[in-house]
Amino acid sequence: MKRTNLYAIAFATALLSLASCAPKKDLDACRLENKELTASFQSAKEDLAAQKARVAALEAQLEQARKDNAALQASLDKSLTNAGDNNVNISKLVDQINESNQYIRHMVEVKSKSDSLNMVLTNNLTRSLSREELKDVDVQVLKGVVYISLADNMLYKSGSWEITERASETLSKIAKIIMDYKDYDVLIEGNTDDVPVNAAAASMKNIRNNWDLSCLRASSVVQALQNEYGVDPKRLTAGGRGQYNPLTSNTTEAGKQRNRRTQIIITPKLDQFMDLIEAAPEE
Repeated sequence: MKRTNLYAIAFATALLSLASCAPKKDLDACRLENKELTASFQSAKEDLAAQKARVAALEAQLEQARKDNAALQASLDKSLTNAGDNNVNISKLVDQINESNQYIRHMVEVKSKSDSLNMVLTNNLTRSLSREELKDVDVQVLKGVVYISLADNMLYKSGSWEITERASETLSKIAKIIMDYKDYDVLIEGNTDDVPVNAAAASMKNIRNNWDLSCLRASSVVQALQNEYGVDPKRLTAGGRGQYNPLTSNTTEAGKQRNRRTQIIITPKLDQFMDLIEAAPEE
């Protein structure tokens, strides 16, 4: 009998425990929901405050704009009142603006014409060169000037300024382009890497350093263009820059090879360009 009572008491206790669990879970869920709603409400309050601040700032800007507009209107009214005294100055200012605009249009036309001619020149040159030649010839237009860069190993015999037979055909094509564009001057510029000239070879060839070598190579190209291809020598200038105008670092063999080059630089004649400038209206 006592054992039965004990079972009954245990069963009743278990039922009470189960009954109390359900309300506790509901309470925890309610508390979590309340916490989330409170956070959302706080965020909404902060957003509203920020919006009010932005509205206030915009209203202040609008009010300042209205004041500025009123001041400008007053200034305009004053100017119109005194227009009779200022007509001469206004007319002069208008004339100056028109002259300035005319000068700008003229300079745009000059630049456009120069750019167009340079593009045609470049296209004609690249079309005339073979695929193999283009591996050793780089053609670019930079700031209205045409640069034709010729690889050292294509142009000259090793350690020399003598032009190779391989280079002759390429130079003949470049010479034809130069002949077609008679209003351009041509600068031939020699460049080397930073490796000093071999002392033994230098003593035999009377070359002191890379300056001499770069100048002699440029001179060889100039004389080939003049003597073999008929380019007017008055249009030609030879110059050497030695090792002091590198395209890239001389720390690698590939870099040195890029720096050993001769550039043919084709530019509009300076006097003709200045004539165009002087033909523009004065400022």
